[in-house]
Amino acid sequence: MSNAVRVHELGGPEVLRFEPFDPGDPGAGEIRIHQHACGVNYIDTYFRTGLYPSPVGLPFVAGNEGAGEVVAVGPGVTEFSRGDRVAYVSALGGYAEERNLPAALAVRLPASIGWEQAAGMMLKGMTAQYLLRRTHRVAPGETILVQAAAGGVGLILCQWARSLGATVIGTVGSREKAELALAHGAHHAILYRDEDFVARVREITGGRLCDVVYDGVGRATFPASLDCLRPLGLFVSFGNASGPVGPFDLSLLTAKGSLFATRPSLFSYVARREDLVATANELFEVVAGGSVKIPVHHRFPLRDAQRAHRALEGRETTGSIVLLP
Repeated sequence: MSNAVRVHELGGPEVLRFEPFDPGDPGAGEIRIHQHACGVNYIDTYFRTGLYPSPVGLPFVAGNEGAGEVVAVGPGVTEFSRGDRVAYVSALGGYAEERNLPAALAVRLPASIGWEQAAGMMLKGMTAQYLLRRTHRVAPGETILVQAAAGGVGLILCQWARSLGATVIGTVGSREKAELALAHGAHHAILYRDEDFVARVREITGGRLCDVVYDGVGRATFPASLDCLRPLGLFVSFGNASGPVGPFDLSLLTAKGSLFATRPSLFSYVARREDLVATANELFEVVAGGSVKIPVHHRFPLRDAQRAHRALEGRETTGSIVLLP
């Protein structure tokens, strides 16, 4: 019998219960993974509170990301064998010592990528990949704004975008976070609590504004994020750290310069197996090549998932958070 963190009722961090859990034998098309590290992401809080409905109902094992070793394979699995190193982003089930997973959702993990590094980057890093390479293919000479630049996705976006030749502006909540963002690729860091970030963006860019705004904050930065965009610029809302953006009149996009807006999700971009593998492999390449470093700043025992969620929602964290079974 192994252990997992399960949710029996929706609510705050206190509903995360560390308890015995047996995933059973892997079914057809599944692999069983002994996990070495589990990633913690904001999307986990959305499932915990019910903002995103659990596809399996209640109770469910929390978490969407992890890395570990294959210990068993179910009928029909040919791509993986016992002993293979794998990582994944899936719908649910990540906060566990052992779990079953459809083999189609796993990717082979190169020896150059460590367990904690993998668990801390699959969701965030693949999110950065599709945002920078597919939602908008960032090109040399462009200017981008990254809201919450010292967060897990933000630090990866800053590094990767800079390596692509973009000028990177980031917003942060403290001087310590500003130093962190600047050390991870941002050219400019704006203290949004002390400064009007729209005015600062206008000043930094000489009035030209940004080609793209990547906004994982949500309600607190909308609609001000739109005012940071040049005419025909793209607003990318990919997260709700401060709450979701509410309904708005589409004519607002016209008034602010015929802007484009999108609300993408990783799961749409990697729905096909070939896209999942290609996205993960490009991430592994930039990490192995040194263009992007994955800062894992916070480690908690699996049984302390409640503490990890409180730190995340309290904006006490930077970089990646992992749970260690």
